[in-house]
Amino acid sequence: MQYNTSRELMTIREYGRGIHDMVKYLMTIEDREKRQKNAEAIIEVMAILSPQQKAIEDYQHKLWDHLYLISDYKLDVDCPYPIPTQEVKERKPDPLPYPKSKIRWNHFGKKYETLFEKALVETDEEKKQGYIHVLILFMRVAYLNWHKENVHDDMLRDELLTMSKGLLIYEPGTKFSENVDVSEIPTISGVTQADPKYNQRRFFNNRNGNNRNGNQGQNRNNNNPNRNNNNNPNRNNKFNNFKKKNNNNS
Repeated sequence: MQYNTSRELMTIREYGRGIHDMVKYLMTIEDREKRQKNAEAIIEVMAILSPQQKAIEDYQHKLWDHLYLISDYKLDVDCPYPIPTQEVKERKPDPLPYPKSKIRWNHFGKKYETLFEKALVETDEEKKQGYIHVLILFMRVAYLNWHKENVHDDMLRDELLTMSKGLLIYEPGTKFSENVDVSEIPTISGVTQADPKYNQRRFFNNRNGNNRNGNQGQNRNNNNPNRNNNNNPNRNNKFNNFKKKNNNNS
């Protein structure tokens, strides 16, 4: 009995031992035409064994690359795509250049610093106030993430004033919407805040379209006239019969 530990390691284990044995046999075929037909047949079997490859654009190219990889790039057949080489496939990618500039305020992040620089060079006073309000909003969210407690506007104003060396002055009295147009900002539900239906809370009955808080309760009472009615004769008769039985028993 032969164990897998004593066998040759598989290059791509997802295709199984059978595909690797087919490729090994393919390398021994001397007739080029026959070897070409067998290589195309192996590609079809590989596509059946890995149907998820068909979701990739031009998946046949990837299958042919895998065939050459299993054969250790020694297969000699006509490939419909550029023949891959071992040097290109095993070449390491170039290292990514990391930014060398340091962030002045790590707890606020790089985006805050970029927005801060734009606010300093802004000449339009209205746009500058809009930048300042966005910076204050950013600072408030950052403080909530780090400290889990509310922060006063005076504290944010003093810190922004110190960071900008007196160039950015926040006015707590003004609202964020006075400097930034939020009328066309979509919400989570896809309804803009400018829509008059945005702030309306409506309840509808799916059956008759009546208001749940008002007409629905009235309709229930109207449909059942004997409900909550103390002058109901049937109810009075039941009470009288019960009273007579108690008197007779006594």
